[in-house]
Amino acid sequence: MAETKKKNEWLEWVKAIIIAILIAFFLRTFIFATSIVEGESMDPTLQNGERVIFNKIIYILDEPERGDIVIIERPLKNYVKRIIGLTGETIEINGSNLYINGDKYEQNFLNEEAQRQSGNYGPVEIPEGNYFVMGDNRAISKDSRNGLGLIEENEIIGRSEFIIFPFDQWSLTR
Repeated sequence: MAETKKKNEWLEWVKAIIIAILIAFFLRTFIFATSIVEGESMDPTLQNGERVIFNKIIYILDEPERGDIVIIERPLKNYVKRIIGLTGETIEINGSNLYINGDKYEQNFLNEEAQRQSGNYGPVEIPEGNYFVMGDNRAISKDSRNGLGLIEENEIIGRSEFIIFPFDQWSLTR
């Protein structure tokens, strides 16, 4: 009897571990994942080497919004950038000023130095199903202005939610 009880207890533990692994796999595959910030293009918002958790399901349920920090999947590398322009909008950058559909847009997430280093760009109309993205460190960012081009909706694999590493820097990224 004692041996049967131990065997049943062992089977319950194995079932619990298998269920936990399946739940973790499901969450990692369809809901949340992590990404490492490489480079300094998102300074000061995100630092080189920080690890972020991103929400993979959000854009199945909703559309990307201006200001979202997103993970962009490209064949050789993933990029972390901020959405600036939405489908159908016209973007123009004139020095430190960003214009969306002809209206000046205040970039509250940037410091003055980063705004001054934005350069000149456009005007460019964003076609259907595309987005215009930039890094917060405008002077060195590879983004829609200079290398990444416009981002197709299916290339956006999630929205950054939390910084989880280094541990003393835990915070929301939104």
